Amino acid sequence: MSDVMRAPYVLEYGYRRSTGPVIGQFLTALRDGRLVGGKTARGRVIVPPTEYDPETGDAVDELVPVGDAGVVTTWTWVAEPAPGQPLARPFAWALVKLDGADTAMLHAVDAGEPSRMKTGMRVRARFRAERSGTILDLEAFLPEQAS
Repeated sequence: MSDVMRAPYVLEYGYRRSTGPVIGQFLTALRDGRLVGGKTARGRVIVPPTEYDPETGDAVDELVPVGDAGVVTTWTWVAEPAPGQPLARPFAWALVKLDGADTAMLHAVDAGEPSRMKTGMRVRARFRAERSGTILDLEAFLPEQAS
């Protein structure tokens, strides 16, 4: 029986997702080389901002500027970056609590080697020269002494 009938089929779930009013403003700020957080009714500043306070469920509709520097609260070293990661050379994934924020955001730290990383170290944002309104506009954080 060499006459086997074949019917290739690809199952896909195509969709589009808008960024919404809060993340849209966050990405616009990144495009402009700025960082902002969402201020909750209780006065906490969440970075990146969310549409709703994770503690109370209240809407978060006020965005406030935060610093472009902060403190590493935890990190892990990536010795061999996979395709699609923010840097093509070894780097750290870190939670960075920016000055003026009450939460930490996950992003890359371009420290060069793991001996230059430590919890509690200060880092500063490095923005790409050409920006388009994505999280990758924030290229990485750098140890402050190297920025």
